[in-house]
Amino acid sequence: MTKVLVVVESPAKAKTIGKFLGRNYTVRASMGHVRDLPKSQFGVDVENDFSIKYITIRGKGELLQELKNTASKSARILLATDPDREGEAIAWHLQHVLKIPEDAQCRIEFNEITKKAVTEAVKKPRQIDRDRVEAQQARRVLDRLVGYNLSPLLWRKIKKGLSAGRVQSVVVRLICDREEEINSFIPEEFWSITARLNKDKTAFEAKLVKINEDKAELKNEQEVNEIIKKIGKNNLTVDSIKKRQQRRNPAPPFTTSSLQQEASRKLNFTAKKTMMIAQQLYEGLDLGKEIGSVGLVTYIRTDSTRISEEAQKEAQEYILEKYGKDYLPEKPREYTTKGKIQNAHEAIRPTYVQRTPEEIKKFLSNEQYKLYKLIWDRFIASQMASALLDVTTVDLKYDYFTFRATGSILVFPGFTKVYIEGRDDSEKDENNILPPLEVGEEIKVNKIVPKQHFTQPPPRYTEATLVKTLEEKGIGRPSTYAPILDTIVTRGYAVREQKQFHPTELGCVVVDLLKKYFPEIIDEEFTAQMEEKLDSIEEGNVDWKKILMDFYQPFLQELEFADKDIGRIAVAEEETEEKCEKCGRNMVIKFGRYGKFLACPGFPECQNTRPLLEETGITCPQCQQGKVVLRRSKKGKKFYGCSSYPECKYVSWDEPTAEKCPRCMSYMVKKQGKKAGERLVCSNENCKYVQTIDK
Repeated sequence: MTKVLVVVESPAKAKTIGKFLGRNYTVRASMGHVRDLPKSQFGVDVENDFSIKYITIRGKGELLQELKNTASKSARILLATDPDREGEAIAWHLQHVLKIPEDAQCRIEFNEITKKAVTEAVKKPRQIDRDRVEAQQARRVLDRLVGYNLSPLLWRKIKKGLSAGRVQSVVVRLICDREEEINSFIPEEFWSITARLNKDKTAFEAKLVKINEDKAELKNEQEVNEIIKKIGKNNLTVDSIKKRQQRRNPAPPFTTSSLQQEASRKLNFTAKKTMMIAQQLYEGLDLGKEIGSVGLVTYIRTDSTRISEEAQKEAQEYILEKYGKDYLPEKPREYTTKGKIQNAHEAIRPTYVQRTPEEIKKFLSNEQYKLYKLIWDRFIASQMASALLDVTTVDLKYDYFTFRATGSILVFPGFTKVYIEGRDDSEKDENNILPPLEVGEEIKVNKIVPKQHFTQPPPRYTEATLVKTLEEKGIGRPSTYAPILDTIVTRGYAVREQKQFHPTELGCVVVDLLKKYFPEIIDEEFTAQMEEKLDSIEEGNVDWKKILMDFYQPFLQELEFADKDIGRIAVAEEETEEKCEKCGRNMVIKFGRYGKFLACPGFPECQNTRPLLEETGITCPQCQQGKVVLRRSKKGKKFYGCSSYPECKYVSWDEPTAEKCPRCMSYMVKKQGKKAGERLVCSNENCKYVQTIDK
């Protein structure tokens, strides 16, 4: 009995840590949780002070027996689960299963899976933190109280298979409320006037901003035409020139939430995919014989933007060597985090800065490389000097009309040399280059361009903007966002179309019901307050059972009233002219994980389904008879094919158009590029003709 048993959650983590600790340690994986509430039972005795019934998770019996056998032969047991509430709860369950004394110093934790971090952690074991365990336990029981009571109500009143989670329901409400805003939005007309100017062969633009000293608010075409008529062909006179230097600071290193947002914007990853790949980077990957298996990034579930002094110093040395002292800020950057930070973790960063993305690219999959590069770039940029821009604002006048031209020149790139934060909208920063101008100088107007606009409704949520909203409102925890967003799509409450969330009829029906009968459950503020109460439990300031009691009694009364008052609710399904080839009924449109599809309304007697073919209005470029329709692969990815399939085998990832290439007369396809924007490209690979699309 000379060896020390170290228990972690996953085999990948066990493999990496095992190489660090050597022959005196045995490292085993628990494969996640070992005990949980039973799925087939409520598992919480609300009348007996919320006593909880835990059972061994099905399929874990053999694994647990192996752990017990190894533990009985070990001199000591250390529990090295993740450094958060859930990790603490797993360690507590393992302590119970392996019969480790309650006061034993058996818990170790580390923020990164590197040899130094792990070997230092085993020297500093501590007792299990019961406050953290109770905070996690309270969350689990709260979710059980809501889910196991509300879901059966929805089955009885709407249809079987529905679920209503505590945080999930609020997320669906956000999507439904946004759709309501969009549908009720009444656009208002407004106009803008732009003067196209030229001096010394440099073209630039100025917008009408003031009429007399009032802001230019143009509401109709008649007003615009009168202004254009008054200006006529007169020159504009430079009235004022203001120059200033603008400092642009880098974004902080990633937290769980900001990583999910940026991976959605820049890599088109879902939150679920981002967390899955990030977990692989954290647990460790094999970098060849020389290095072996090592964790590439620090712990990925964190609310903190804090960086250790050691990591800062490492980044400074790299920046100094690679870019020079001008790219280092005067003092190391420190970032503050709003609200409470769970366990004061570090931000997500590379474990070793010198391990650059390009250096280890050959050992990573394409997706692992992309995410690691995103994390590495963001961290390095966060420790670099600010970018400097010279911004010039010029006001030009004719009579009582003031036009404004703004131009900026990047004087010093600073952190932008490495990384620029993504944006949620499609707007681009205009970099209007201005010629040298002097006050009193007259500038010739080439053209006055009027433009009609309409106010726009708020955009639908994307994964990035939804995650951002949840974090800003304090709803749920970033580590729970990925499974929640996946669940609302899987359950049919929302669908993703062109990266945006659209609520389904079912989602809106469920939200309306919850709004009426369970206003607190679906209230954003109430849900955020509940998160704060869970934080208070972790801090040891409040009893977890009191929090549950205060919530459960009013909820139970609402539940009893709703059950009596709600009648059967039918969810309308959109009927189509398409006939079911098996039973002859008219097919209806249903929502699935990957969007709309056709299904027979005779389910379960008839279980016929088929894809919903969305026509593009384009004749098939291959057979010239069928129509090009939008289809989806098994994984939900969109592609285009001929409606005459299987007779015609035409397929394309890019949307074909009716446009013909002016060079070779082949059909053109639409392509969307991050930098180039939307453009038409010739389908003939040998032609290479490209045409930009003027919005």
